[in-house]
Amino acid sequence: MKEKEPRIMDPHFSSLLLESMADGVFTLDNQGIITSWNPSIERITGFTAGEAIGRPCTLLHFTQCFQKSCPTGIGECGIFEYGRLDGRECFLRHKNGYDVPVIKSARLVKDKRGSIKGVVETVTDLTELEKARRKVEEANRRLGEIHKFDNIIGKSHSMQKVFGAIEAASASEASILIQGESGTGKELVAGAIHHRSTRRDMPFVTVSCSSLPETLLESELFGHVKGAFTGALRDRMGRFEEADGGTIFLDEIGDTTPFIQLKLLRVVQEREIERVGESRKRKIDLRIIAATNKDLFHLVKNGYFREDLFYRLKVFPILLPLLSERREDIPYLAGHFIRLQNRKTGKEIQGLTQSAMRILMDYPWPGNVRELENAIEHAFVLCAGEHIDVFDLPVEVRQLAYRPGSPETARSGVAMAFPSDDLSPETLLEILDACEWNKAEVGRRVGLSRTAIWKYMKKWNIPLRRPL
Repeated sequence: MKEKEPRIMDPHFSSLLLESMADGVFTLDNQGIITSWNPSIERITGFTAGEAIGRPCTLLHFTQCFQKSCPTGIGECGIFEYGRLDGRECFLRHKNGYDVPVIKSARLVKDKRGSIKGVVETVTDLTELEKARRKVEEANRRLGEIHKFDNIIGKSHSMQKVFGAIEAASASEASILIQGESGTGKELVAGAIHHRSTRRDMPFVTVSCSSLPETLLESELFGHVKGAFTGALRDRMGRFEEADGGTIFLDEIGDTTPFIQLKLLRVVQEREIERVGESRKRKIDLRIIAATNKDLFHLVKNGYFREDLFYRLKVFPILLPLLSERREDIPYLAGHFIRLQNRKTGKEIQGLTQSAMRILMDYPWPGNVRELENAIEHAFVLCAGEHIDVFDLPVEVRQLAYRPGSPETARSGVAMAFPSDDLSPETLLEILDACEWNKAEVGRRVGLSRTAIWKYMKKWNIPLRRPL
């Protein structure tokens, strides 16, 4: 049977193929002289075909070829010795003088007799990838700044104990359980531990276990394979795999279901995961930090949380105090948030008035440090002077029990806001006197409208104007 003749590609088709390629492609003869130059290499290098063809490949000043800088001539090039170059990341020199990050590959071309015909080289532009890398590096740098030890503010004894725990945890690979109410800074502490540990240059991945239903949380944590469930159109890496080599922070671990707790137990014990819809086990190397605002021990006793997982996670527990338990830190925290807002808004607020600080010190802060930060941000919207005053603060912070002092104290503006249920004729008269009988000002202090103050005055037969 007669052998088929090999089909020769149409030269016109070959030309169109080269022109349509996103990668830069050029060819050299056996003397290292450029013989062809596609449109993509023109875009990447800035040299037109007319400027490049007929010149040596040293025109591009590649920084890396075969473990060294580009040689001065084709005779020294390692392509003749090795025959190929695969995926070498390097830089080429653009026509305008700047360096372009690229991936370079090359192949030696020989005829049937083994004689060298020339070289084909491809160049992939990494400019956008390099920009993305820089963005990731910048994001990681900023994340490191956010989670710096210095950003956890506190001079109190309870916070000094927390700082000591962070130092100890950072030097260990033990699993950490951070316990504290919402707003106490659990993620900040977890980040500080990671960024002071030997894993600081690896990922720090945060997952909120309370924000997703069981099925979605399973896929979020462990990933899935294509077809595992309706809508799984492709394989997806989970957050555990993303954190490989680094730290995963499982926030609100107390909200997980028994099924998720069982799967987490296997991860903690075996350091391996299975994607949803897949039986293959994947090894992972990571540090686990969990956090909760619930009493996990109470949940364990009542059968809502696995005892074995609880003890696996709380190898090293850290308890964060309420802000109301460390009131001496409030001035330092307020000053820190004022500095942050000054940088963010361009304002130059110097601090708080004595009256405003007194309110901050007396308020119970059910939302803890996060609520204080939000209160300062709220105050920045309203504050027009150099110091945050009482009425720049959120109304819920101002609505505290009024404790009238001497007339001098009341007139100095130290008077506090209070719930209207505690309002009495005597107290209203004191506040009216302190506010020069300005009903709108009185209303702001007690958290009521000017009309409501007027109705109270009518009810208690208090004259609408200051008696002469």
